[in-house]
Amino acid sequence: MTRVQLTDAEWEFIGPYLPIGEYGPYPERLRQQFEGVIWRFRTGGQWREMPAEFGAWSTVSNRFRQWRDAGVFEALLEGAIAEAARRGEVDLSLVSVDSTTVRAHHDAAGMHLRPDALAALEKAADEAEKARPKRGGPEEQDGQCTANDPEREERRRARRRRKLRLKAALLGRSRGGQTSKIHVAGERKCRPLVFVLTEGQAADSPQFIPVLKKLRVRGPVGRPRTRPDAVAGDKAYSSRGNRAHLRQRAIKAVIPEKKDQAANRTKKGSRGGRPVSHDADLYKERNTVERLINKLKAWRGIATRYDKTPASYLAGLHLRGAMIWIKDLSRTTP
Repeated sequence: MTRVQLTDAEWEFIGPYLPIGEYGPYPERLRQQFEGVIWRFRTGGQWREMPAEFGAWSTVSNRFRQWRDAGVFEALLEGAIAEAARRGEVDLSLVSVDSTTVRAHHDAAGMHLRPDALAALEKAADEAEKARPKRGGPEEQDGQCTANDPEREERRRARRRRKLRLKAALLGRSRGGQTSKIHVAGERKCRPLVFVLTEGQAADSPQFIPVLKKLRVRGPVGRPRTRPDAVAGDKAYSSRGNRAHLRQRAIKAVIPEKKDQAANRTKKGSRGGRPVSHDADLYKERNTVERLINKLKAWRGIATRYDKTPASYLAGLHLRGAMIWIKDLSRTTP
């Protein structure tokens, strides 16, 4: 007998977000099936090993895919944040941004791509390769001398297809194997606001602006709030583009400057611009996003990626983030 995954108060909040058919009886075991999805990501177990209390594993797996495609988990996270904002429990005085690398299990490899999708990726890769400036003579520019060697050309195409499949699955290569990277923004109470998933080797700084652009907190009235008072990040996010973006939106930057950037600015003299400063006391609270990452990885299905498709893994991230908010909301009275 496995333990219950949800309390009655938590299910009362989750139930309205689960779509059901317009006709036919209401599914009797909808709550058990949702708890089965939680069990899968909490434990990282295989669908086939799911306890019988949650129903047939194939039914629960199909339910998860239906909810994933319908955007249920993302809507659940947004609804939980909106409910907290209605109660005045969302603190946007400081939002911290950070990332964490997640090891991909070998079961996560081998995402299936339709032939037309793979052909479209190959065409885009060919166009990008042609647009890239090349060096060397005509023989070196002609596909590394593969025009007269069909076998070598076929091996080259196979390698490129393998790379395109990994890129489509948001899996990156590293010394430890295949990895993905989670970029997250959290508020002061260690609760998530935004998730962005990329390949494991993706740099942090280019994802800073996309993460902030996805920030939307719906209140009881008016437009959603998209601009926090201050944003904290480590030195990886110290770039002119990121600071200019915050400055244009009148957001306080709590990001220390890298030593090489400071030395380069000093070397330029007056042309280097003003010294970059940040609130050291406010920067001490950036550890909230690191504690949030620890919360996320408390679920083994999040700490290690077992899902082949990035949509399934991102749905698990949204589910984990929503449960963090819902547990806090269920402890307080509206």
